[in-house]
Amino acid sequence: MPLNSQNQMQLLSDILSNHSTDCCGSVSECEQVERLVKSLMVNADIHENVKPVLQEIYQYSQSGISSSDLTNHISTNKQNLSQWVTDMNSYS
Repeated sequence: MPLNSQNQMQLLSDILSNHSTDCCGSVSECEQVERLVKSLMVNADIHENVKPVLQEIYQYSQSGISSSDLTNHISTNKQNLSQWVTDMNSYS
């Protein structure tokens, strides 16, 4: 069963919240974030104001995928993670 945009936003929010709370994650989670953001960016149902946030999250996922120290990458972005979740929740 495919996820609708609301489910995708919730899943994305959950992953980012977990990264922020746990200060750890996996490359596969970053790849999942990348796929979710790509799907949401082309979705006409997504509020235009959330697209810049999605672009920042996409850059975060790209950097995480290629990072030699993913835990440090997540820790460095802890504040951003919390803000992105807040921003996404305000538009969903």
